[in-house]
Amino acid sequence: MKDWFMQINKKIESLANMKWMRAFRITGGVIWNLALLLLILLAALTVFAGAVGAGYFASLVKEEPLRSKDSMRELIFNYEETSEIYFADNIYIGKLRTDLERRETSLKDVSPIVIDAVLATEDEYFREHNGIVPKAVLRGLLQDISNSSTQTGGSTLTQQLIKNQILTNEVSYERKAKEILLALRLEKFMTKQEILEAYLNIIPYGRNASGRNIAGIETAADGIFGIKASELNLPQAAYIAGIPQAPFAHTPFTQQGQLKTEKALQPGIDRMKTVLYRMKEVGYISESEYQEAITYDITQDFREPEARPEDRYPWLTYELENRAKKIIATMLAEQDGIDPKRLQEESQLLEKYTILADRDVRSKGYRIYSTINQQMYDAMKTVAENFQYYGHTYTTTTVDKETGEEITVEMPVQVGSVVIENKTGRILSFVGGRDFNIEALNHATQAYRPNGSTMKPLLAYGPAIEYGKIGAGSPVVDVKFKRDFDNYSPKNYLENEERGIMPAREALAHSQNLTALRLYNDILSNRPAEYLAKMGFSRLTEIDYVSLATAIGGLTNGTTVEENTNAFATLANGGQFIDAYMIDKIVDLDGNIIYQHEIEPTEVFSPETSYIVTDMLRDVLDYGTGTRAKSTLKFSSDFAAKTGTTNDYKDVWLVGYNPNISLGVWMGYDQPRSLYTFNNTYYQPSTRVNLLWATLMNTIYDIDPEFIGTKERFEKPANVVSASFCGISGLAPSTACSSAGLVRSDLFNRNVFLPSLPDDSLVSSSSVTIDGKSYSALPSTPSEFITMGGVGLNEEFVKRMLGSLGGDPAKLLPNNSSLSSSTVTGAAFNADNVAPEPVTVTLEGNTLVWSKSASNDVIGYRVYSTEGQLIATNRFEQGRRAQIAIGANYYVVAVDITGLQSAPSNIIETAAPPPVIEEPDIDDTENIVPEEPDIDDIEDEDDEQVE
Repeated sequence: MKDWFMQINKKIESLANMKWMRAFRITGGVIWNLALLLLILLAALTVFAGAVGAGYFASLVKEEPLRSKDSMRELIFNYEETSEIYFADNIYIGKLRTDLERRETSLKDVSPIVIDAVLATEDEYFREHNGIVPKAVLRGLLQDISNSSTQTGGSTLTQQLIKNQILTNEVSYERKAKEILLALRLEKFMTKQEILEAYLNIIPYGRNASGRNIAGIETAADGIFGIKASELNLPQAAYIAGIPQAPFAHTPFTQQGQLKTEKALQPGIDRMKTVLYRMKEVGYISESEYQEAITYDITQDFREPEARPEDRYPWLTYELENRAKKIIATMLAEQDGIDPKRLQEESQLLEKYTILADRDVRSKGYRIYSTINQQMYDAMKTVAENFQYYGHTYTTTTVDKETGEEITVEMPVQVGSVVIENKTGRILSFVGGRDFNIEALNHATQAYRPNGSTMKPLLAYGPAIEYGKIGAGSPVVDVKFKRDFDNYSPKNYLENEERGIMPAREALAHSQNLTALRLYNDILSNRPAEYLAKMGFSRLTEIDYVSLATAIGGLTNGTTVEENTNAFATLANGGQFIDAYMIDKIVDLDGNIIYQHEIEPTEVFSPETSYIVTDMLRDVLDYGTGTRAKSTLKFSSDFAAKTGTTNDYKDVWLVGYNPNISLGVWMGYDQPRSLYTFNNTYYQPSTRVNLLWATLMNTIYDIDPEFIGTKERFEKPANVVSASFCGISGLAPSTACSSAGLVRSDLFNRNVFLPSLPDDSLVSSSSVTIDGKSYSALPSTPSEFITMGGVGLNEEFVKRMLGSLGGDPAKLLPNNSSLSSSTVTGAAFNADNVAPEPVTVTLEGNTLVWSKSASNDVIGYRVYSTEGQLIATNRFEQGRRAQIAIGANYYVVAVDITGLQSAPSNIIETAAPPPVIEEPDIDDTENIVPEEPDIDDIEDEDDEQVE
């Protein structure tokens, strides 16, 4: 054996000594050394590349701050959520307008099928990786470097969450590097369940059946299929899970909320099948489940296109949105230590907090609960749409801003109405207009217009009673002003109507302008417009506090239906103003009530004043300007109301209330113009608003008859008493007033005013009559025209009643008074000291009849014969006729209050004509002896020439 080994060894040595073997050994050594060198070089290059890559990566993320656990979690969970609005009684209306609609859900409320579909499609290794999948990152990098047209998703759910919540969709290496870094970091701060839940709440899912952009699995399930995320079946889950790859290509609805065409739906259906295949490949579903699901007709599950809340309830949606923003803006300002009053005074501050509030309202998922009764709102909307007597719809042409084409625009009569619950201020319903597409302005809450005569009880009669100036039936003066008041010459509805002294309640019931203005002028120094400020009139100017026209609704900026109706609710509440409101509470995502409306009554009028004014306003419906409304009502309640119109019928109003509710209605054109039409197509404008008010009241009565048609009556306070007074002075009755039959009784607030001073209005007087009115005689007045021992008005009383505005004393006495033609006005007639105009006489049988003199100071007429004999004297009131004896000639003169006499009238001849004397022959003239002239005849002729 030993020899054998020795032989082998020698053999090897011999081989080694061979030349070619030596060459092989050298070559192998070289190759080995080269391989070793290459390994070292590759290692060095790898280290270098890694260092360069790490350095580059570090340079990409150097600006990214080191985020703490709390800050990252806050950013991840800070996803926008759509706020929702509700009718009263928690009846859902819909979601507020937003660019992205979202509703949060928890993982336990999501179907496990959805989770499987999402993981199979978006992140197969979600449960294993630590935020990224390196090979996916490298694959994506290589595809980017090679500019490959085929891009396979390389982002994990964690990375997508970072991109959507912390970073942006920017396509850059810097953003990708930050995404990787933050994804690795986030995995240390959040559990897999938290990451998955956040992802399902933030990912976009295209559009819903209303055409809105949606995000989050719960919103997608509801918006696409009309079910909850927990109720999704396999095909539905796969369809939704496939949408995020291309949201607007795969979503089934258009921007208008319409279902796409069959062809346009196909990409989404194909994507659903891809998701199902991946679920099968991963093992989430079986082959049989897969086959059943890919043949499922998903189109049958798509929900019907749905109108948005702003489409179904446009005025309500926008109104609640605006009011919510105001509430939130105030809350945000208070949180920053800013007095909310500054928001009304500083426009920039208001703008800042309005923007912040708008962002919150649209994105923080608030639930906004309103006071609006859905049944009432729907019913009133129907009435407003179908009312037949608005008036004429005008049209105009304008140029469309988008197309540049000329289009025709309708200009219909608009309407605004609001119903307020008196005791709480809750707005139960309103009418914003007739057609939102024609005019989006909310005519109930945002349209400011002059409120006409509905202002009278609020600003003239109410404050006057509060100050103790009048009681319910106290006399007020309906006489035109003697002078312009700051170039203001008002009149009543009937231009030439002057009713003189009349009871306050009748003046209010018939809506006399002059009485309200005179009454307001008497109390103007008290600044009664401050009552309006207390009752929520928001746009008062300094002019409104001093202008006489404010008393009849002549506001500088006008008021809204809501404000006006709210003020009348103050009277219904016994003088307590309760600001009307439409948002009851706002609840955040966690169920916390962040806002709850609180009622804060403000005392405006006393209970006594409120009751007295209410009692006066009952008359408006009983015999005043609201009788048509009362006759149209199909139920009875203790209603009080006031109508109102503005110049040329540009606005018509009616506000009425009972102990439970107040209903206000306005009608008019957006661009003010007269509602009056000169044909029989429509009723008179005031009648129209009467009919509409009653129709709306009947409609809400049908919804809640017990509440709307309450049998409760306004309770009279103990200090409201009935007292007697002289009807023309308002003072305690005197013997003269009682004898004249002018004593009245009505309601007073005994705390502030009872008639106690003795009446001083009537005095004994001698008088004359001019144009049906009695005036004091002058010293020069002919005695035959004077009535002795009559009754006259005390001159001081006349001055007091006419006040600083003056007026015609002759118009003071009420037209319906028995004394209107026999009582002296108390002031001398202002005669013109010019002889009266002559009259014209005719003969009717044996009666002279003459015309009325054109002069305005005539007290009677005298009838003369041409021989100068006074035949008859007629006082003004006795008429213009006189019987005469046939056989003489007559004329008539007019006599004025100063005793001046007009020129004679034409002569009426009834005497026999003189005998005819034959002309003598020319030859006999010399025999005729001239007759001596009569001296008296010459004097008479001269007298006539002088006269």
